[in-house]
Amino acid sequence: MRYADPSANRDLLGNRTLLFIFICAFALVTLLQQILYGRNYIKRYFEFYEGPFDYNSTRCLELRHEILEVKVLSMVKQSELFDRWQSLQMCKWAMNISEANQFKSTLSRCCNAPAFLFTTQKNTPLGTKLKYEVETSGIFHINQEIFRMFPKDMPYYRSQFKKCAVVGNGGILKNSRCGREINSADFVFRCNLPPISEKYTVDVGVKTDVVTVNPSIITERFHKLEKWRRPFYRVLQVYENASVLLPAFYNTRNTDVSIRVKYVLDDFESPQAVYYFHPQYLVNVSRYWLSLGVRAKRISTGLILVTAALELCEEVHLFGFWAFPMNPSGLYITHHYYDNVKPRPGFHAMPSEIFNFLHLHSRGILRVHTGTCSCC
Repeated sequence: MRYADPSANRDLLGNRTLLFIFICAFALVTLLQQILYGRNYIKRYFEFYEGPFDYNSTRCLELRHEILEVKVLSMVKQSELFDRWQSLQMCKWAMNISEANQFKSTLSRCCNAPAFLFTTQKNTPLGTKLKYEVETSGIFHINQEIFRMFPKDMPYYRSQFKKCAVVGNGGILKNSRCGREINSADFVFRCNLPPISEKYTVDVGVKTDVVTVNPSIITERFHKLEKWRRPFYRVLQVYENASVLLPAFYNTRNTDVSIRVKYVLDDFESPQAVYYFHPQYLVNVSRYWLSLGVRAKRISTGLILVTAALELCEEVHLFGFWAFPMNPSGLYITHHYYDNVKPRPGFHAMPSEIFNFLHLHSRGILRVHTGTCSCC
């Protein structure tokens, strides 16, 4: 009679367990390498610590090409785009004068912010039948009262400002410590009454030269200014002498509430100027970006301001512009730097807008800031 060895099964089980542990350990190490190191990270790690590369160095030309070779956002995975963008951060940014001038020349022909960004007495004479931006059948007759609200001419001219900051409200600004760099700009644009209280100033700064106001904010937060007006006035005082910019002629609903802003500031004897986007300028800007692949019901206020800044400023820097739930390092961020309220889906095409900004950065036309600032 043969007897089975009772240790055989134990040895077999032990070998299988060891094999299983080895496979799991190998998989875990591989996964960690992918997360922590990414594509060619070790090589880039040592390159980075040699110091930031010059804009036109061979390595930076390669990294910029990796961004520019992606013609449409759908061509690449989001994580791959983030990796390429992160890699590009090892390069010093510099303006490409010829590229920037060519791009600005195109904007001058299509849009011409120095002449048509705002409605003025020069571009919108008394008696004009002004067409609304989206309601093409809508006409607003410019009477004497409204005409007197317009500036005689555009208050800004082409390339008037050396360095401009356009500040978006993205969660990418939180913990960025970009406030000092924003404040150091010669001219600062902000969108839709963002908070700039002491709680946020380290990241977003306080300087403001133009702040836009979406009429929906006035409707929802300030009851169309039909009741108490002082709370709205106090909010505007946070921005000190910044000019207030509104899309009064976007549609018929916007007009009355936008004009009331002028009445409120006049009643409180505020020195702040009130300007209105020229509807034809907004139409032309939308058409231009549509030709570059930005398909949306309406382009964002941020994109409109960036477009204008490229004509009014020599050098344009963007802060707080990011349209993804994770930052370039893959960490989740809030939608805004002050809350996590999402926009109405399908209205804007924010990822497409940011994708275009990354291209403009890579071409040396403007600079996109998505990391921590180390200004001054």
